[in-house]
Amino acid sequence: MTARTSTRQPLVLVLLLALLATVTAAACTPADDLRARVQAIPGMRLIAEKPAPGGYLLELAFRQPTDHRQPDQGNFEQRLTLLHKSTDRPTVLYTGGYDLNPDPAFRAEPTELLDGNQIITEQRYFGSSRPNPVDWTKLDIWQAATDHHRLIQALRTIYRGAWISAGASKGGMASVYHRRFYPGDVAGTVAYSAPDNIDDSDNTAYDRFVEQVGTPECRAALEVVQRELLLRRNEIADRLANWAQRAGYTLDTVGSADRVVELTTLQVPMYFWMHKNPADCAGIPAPDAPTDSLYAWFDDLVQLLSYVDQGLAVALPSFYQLGTQLGTARFSAPHLTDLLRYPGIQEMRTYIPQQIPLHFQTDAMSDIDNWVRHEATELLVIYGEYDLARAKSFRTAPGNRDAKVYLAPATNHLARIATLAPADRAEASATLERWSAA
Repeated sequence: MTARTSTRQPLVLVLLLALLATVTAAACTPADDLRARVQAIPGMRLIAEKPAPGGYLLELAFRQPTDHRQPDQGNFEQRLTLLHKSTDRPTVLYTGGYDLNPDPAFRAEPTELLDGNQIITEQRYFGSSRPNPVDWTKLDIWQAATDHHRLIQALRTIYRGAWISAGASKGGMASVYHRRFYPGDVAGTVAYSAPDNIDDSDNTAYDRFVEQVGTPECRAALEVVQRELLLRRNEIADRLANWAQRAGYTLDTVGSADRVVELTTLQVPMYFWMHKNPADCAGIPAPDAPTDSLYAWFDDLVQLLSYVDQGLAVALPSFYQLGTQLGTARFSAPHLTDLLRYPGIQEMRTYIPQQIPLHFQTDAMSDIDNWVRHEATELLVIYGEYDLARAKSFRTAPGNRDAKVYLAPATNHLARIATLAPADRAEASATLERWSAA
């Protein structure tokens, strides 16, 4: 009896161990494994998890030095989302250039085309990705590019497939700047609607663009509505001031409702062609339109909420970058000269509290432009036909490998590969697919 019992115990133990291993393996899901690997990255913190179509989404924070040149002099957490498909799929690093877009359903175009993983970053100093106290001198294109570089280095330990970077508008600019300083980080970059403002003091390109875009009839209608806005500026400003007061908003930074009206009226053609198309020309208010209708159209176009102090505070890092390195668009608007009151209102100083110093670096964008023209490879830049961003567009040299600028016909600031002409669309898609196999 004793002998028989002793011979059975090892068999029972083996069966129990096998069962335990099976249960443990079943409990350790791919999500558990990814979560553990991500949290093991030094400086990475898991904030939340969300279900996402075709995968799952991790909301993360990654600790970044405030100054990459002096990493021991303070830090902050940069927020990001990680949409996981598979560690052997391509990974797209995407930025919109501003706050984080946490929508688990959002897919950047390259992510969809490649069926890849996707990382979306909040840019330094935007949203909650800001050191405390704020040292504005550490907000520049090199520091932001180095944020992306460190993030790629950290996550490449998990995602070893091809990396692609992409971004739209200011995010497209950030993607180009990242490639200039760290050209080997990714296999290729797609930059959408990214202006190349080499000389911030020369705005003739923007003036020429608004004088030529669209039809003569539509351009004339925009000029008429601009004049009408300023002819009725007291009524328009009163509506803005009353709305702001009721909503608890203030207008101290720009200075007054009247100053906001003049500033945004000068920008009407820019906003119209960035977000509208010729089919919308019929909706431009006529000179005899009721003031309420004129105001409603104007507010919808320029988003007056963005110009109250509370709206400006959200976008302050963007204005700071425009006023120190990126440059901005200004318009001479000779058809409005007799109605203008505030010389210099279009300068970036208008948007930024006086206590924050602004010193423009004239060589920052010329350096980027020189790199794109003569050294950039694996870079696709896409502009829409009606978009003001192409007034000052990036240019590439014929000898630059896989570097090309595309123009999407009859499209605005939302130009994408999908909006290109068929032959260009096929070529750009094939290029992106080739990069993903690198």
